[in-house]
Amino acid sequence: MKKSDRRESSRGGRNARDSREYGAKAPKREERGRVRVRDDFRDKKSAYEPRDRRPEKDFRAGDFEAENKNVIIGRNPVMEALKAGREIDKLLVAKGAEGSIVKIVGMAKDKGIPIMYAEKTGLDRVAGGGVHQGVAAYVSSYEYVEVEDILAVAKERGEDPFVVVLDNLEDPHNLGAILRTCEAAGAHGVIIPKRRAVGLTEVVAKASAGAIEYVPVAKVTNIAQTLERLKEEGLWTVACDMGKQMYYEQNLTGPIALVIGAEGEGISRLVKEKCDFTASIPMKGHVTSLNASNAAAVLIYEICRQRLGAKA
Repeated sequence: MKKSDRRESSRGGRNARDSREYGAKAPKREERGRVRVRDDFRDKKSAYEPRDRRPEKDFRAGDFEAENKNVIIGRNPVMEALKAGREIDKLLVAKGAEGSIVKIVGMAKDKGIPIMYAEKTGLDRVAGGGVHQGVAAYVSSYEYVEVEDILAVAKERGEDPFVVVLDNLEDPHNLGAILRTCEAAGAHGVIIPKRRAVGLTEVVAKASAGAIEYVPVAKVTNIAQTLERLKEEGLWTVACDMGKQMYYEQNLTGPIALVIGAEGEGISRLVKEKCDFTASIPMKGHVTSLNASNAAAVLIYEICRQRLGAKA
């Protein structure tokens, strides 16, 4: 090794030597990767200065480090949140995005929502591996309602209460799919437990395709006690579980609370004992059970069908 090379190595290499010659300090951690603009350019208000070149604020991927867990991703969920008047803190949009995102940006501007533009890597970080389709919205936490609020919705519509009760459902995709089915079939609300169950998260919002904005969800301490309360309000409680009576043989008209069990375990013993009767789905194949959201969809639309038939 030459003497000059040893001197450069002892001082941290050629870059360190050059920085000392020009009197520049090492960039701070938060400045690494950013474009540095010379002060003389700022003084002259050069046209090459980034803030003069881009009216919207520009961000790096690192700026979106999971600062808010309440994020809605995907074009349809974000658009439905805007339509429903959901409180949105800010909107994150991919650079150069086209199509329906143009409409989303227009809606956000009309509502005075701050809009930020970022590279795809920034959105990937926010989405946590989810399919964001070039847009994400930072929102306030989803608000839960009381059981009485769900019953009030039915009263306002002049309909018999139709409530879906989920017993320890843990998969967010199942919850999102059930919310979507409930909204489409006209159910008045969903009840979930506070513990050992999935809540309203961004994954649930994505899976619901926007239905989460329209279906009231109540969170209760004890599902069994809640079923007793619903009975006092005049609702029949039906468990979607294995039994002798098929769902199409049961009378599912009138005020009703449909209970769906957890993936794999089904409905817990105590909760099942509180139900008035059971509605089973026939299984003719080798598989002995259905996905929770699929089973819920079968029963929810059977209730919808019987109600429509009763009105005819």
